[in-house]
Amino acid sequence: MPFVFDSLFLEMTAILVVSAVIGALATQLRQPLIVAFIGVGVLVGPSGLDLVSAHEQIELLAELGIALLLFVVGLKLDLHLIRTTGPVALATGLGQVLFTSLFGFLIALGFGMGTVEALYLAVGLTFSSTIIIVKLLSDKREIDALHGRIALGFLIVQDVAAVLALIGLTALGAAPGGEGGMLREGLRVAGVGLAFLGVVGLLMRYVLPPLLDRLARSQELLVLSAIAWAVLLAALGDTLGFSKEVGAFLAGISLASTPYREAIASRLVSLRDFLLLFFFIDLGARLDLSLLGAQLGPAAVFSVFVLVGNPLIVMAIMGFMGYRKRTGFLAGLTVAQISEFSLILGAMGVSLGHLSQEAMGLLTLVGLVTIGLSTYLILYSYPLYNRLSPLLGIFERHVPHREQAEDSPGGAGAEVILFGLGRYGRNIAKNLLRRGKQVLGVDFDPEAVAECQAEGLPVRYGDSEDPDILEHLPLAGARLVVSAAPGREANLTLLRSLQAHGYRGKVVLTAHSAAEARLFQQSGADRVLFPFADAAEQAVDALGGAADHIQAAHPWGVTLDEVRVGSDSLAAGRCIKDLALRSRTGASIIAVDRAGRSLFDLGPDFQVFPGDRLVLVGAPDALARAREALQATAFEEAQPTPFRIGEVAVSEGSTWAGRSLAEIDLRGRHGVNVIGIQRGEERLTAPEPGEVLRTGDRLVVAGAAHDVDGLCGGGDVCHRPVGV
Repeated sequence: MPFVFDSLFLEMTAILVVSAVIGALATQLRQPLIVAFIGVGVLVGPSGLDLVSAHEQIELLAELGIALLLFVVGLKLDLHLIRTTGPVALATGLGQVLFTSLFGFLIALGFGMGTVEALYLAVGLTFSSTIIIVKLLSDKREIDALHGRIALGFLIVQDVAAVLALIGLTALGAAPGGEGGMLREGLRVAGVGLAFLGVVGLLMRYVLPPLLDRLARSQELLVLSAIAWAVLLAALGDTLGFSKEVGAFLAGISLASTPYREAIASRLVSLRDFLLLFFFIDLGARLDLSLLGAQLGPAAVFSVFVLVGNPLIVMAIMGFMGYRKRTGFLAGLTVAQISEFSLILGAMGVSLGHLSQEAMGLLTLVGLVTIGLSTYLILYSYPLYNRLSPLLGIFERHVPHREQAEDSPGGAGAEVILFGLGRYGRNIAKNLLRRGKQVLGVDFDPEAVAECQAEGLPVRYGDSEDPDILEHLPLAGARLVVSAAPGREANLTLLRSLQAHGYRGKVVLTAHSAAEARLFQQSGADRVLFPFADAAEQAVDALGGAADHIQAAHPWGVTLDEVRVGSDSLAAGRCIKDLALRSRTGASIIAVDRAGRSLFDLGPDFQVFPGDRLVLVGAPDALARAREALQATAFEEAQPTPFRIGEVAVSEGSTWAGRSLAEIDLRGRHGVNVIGIQRGEERLTAPEPGEVLRTGDRLVVAGAAHDVDGLCGGGDVCHRPVGV
């Protein structure tokens, strides 16, 4: 017996509370809310608690939700994305649609369905959920990956195909019986459609841009007007015989080229999702569970067909076009489910009398199974690929030329292999190149790869989580592998892959928390970078310091400037007297900010270190000259001095025997540093200045090559280079 509420408000309240609870449970299970909301519909419908009596009101909200869904899809229709992903988006999108439609139609006929029902079911199986895929790829930070861009490209192709299917099936539903009637109706729909498109095109060109400029002065009015425009064209499309969905889609396209599309879309997403809740609740409430028992067999067959067949056809097409098996596999998993479009199409078929409730129940059951399972397939795509990789070779050409074309020449003798070419990684690469290092960059974002190629940086397309990528990198000659990309799993996967390949160089990973850093170090990383912490510390240093104290305390204005000393600056490591900044530029150093402290007692022997912020005083032109001098790098003025490590022996009768390191002053006299002493079997690392030398000691010295070589000038000293 149905439960009757005293008011419509209480009924809606109960539905929303149940939806929130079931939605929270689904989120914990990492399931899309579509599955949860259909479950809510079943629970509150006649097959469950039977709480729903306001069917008309819920149906109205559902229709508004569908209209906004199609409006946002049209608003975000990025045809540029299809062009930038090349022919693979069109080939894969159309190929998968045709394959799934054809074989789905044959399977449906095999189960004894009529031609029209089989056609609806076949078309419904072709579409994948853009909303779900974008959400999952965003959560995994794979939107910008090659497989993510390709997936978005063919999802757009599917969205366009879905709208065309809605138009075609609407015309089919409106056509009178007989082939002549269908032909006349088709011609009528084509004529009216062209006129509709023409009017919308004229409005896009001459009316909507200036109108939106005026409306955009109020954000609330802009959003309200966008909703009204979507609903208006949806109603007009329905009146002309195209359906509300087609009209709303065209409304979105008409605003897609305006500068306000992102502002409108971002504000409508939450409203769209809220209203779609009622569509899925209405759908679930109309399901008759007693009819679903007979559909379990066909639902299992169709679900396996979608979960396995759709990814296989995508992998086959992408492999034929020259993509690696991994890219095809990851992109293919995104089509292993049917979408909300499929259910909208089925609901429209029921309203037109083309589809029975049993067939609609079958389509919904397939949707629940495929959406639920494909979510886990995408979330755990990498472990799944690692297990199936040996079996996927048939989907890859011997030479995957499409992805190899992303690689730029060079990098064969790289000293440093750098994963992640975002802003942080690219700055690391540029600074390494300025120091004369040979760098090879690796990134999974095709745009980042193209930008680095344009800047002359040797780069390869690849993903740090792909164990096969290491086979194509010059690891043997690399002394350092750096991951500048975020993500605990990505960094750990790279580290383990390097260890499995027997890489003997150093590995540097990027962490965003102390816990991550400890985990990386325990796993074997040689060093961990903290980009956010380092940037925050520099920002705090820049926000306040000695310059603020001076300007606040001085009774009259002084002209100051602040210059940060880079690690490659000519000033780094030098004393103030050696810089001779006053005589060279006319500006003086009056204070230094270092590690959060402001230092004012600066003598001529005060040494400047990398990271110091120097406070300068002087005339504006003098400050400009001083800034230029302090920011100059050794690599801009001269080639780097070759570095060398050597050994110096304290021979019999040497004047060094019995004297301390401070007394012989190798740094001051010869420009080299003593970094160790070999004394018989004993090794002294970083000896103190007071260490007294003995006959037979061998000093390990480091410095510029010409300084180390020049140490052989004394007759009582012999020198033997031991390395570069």
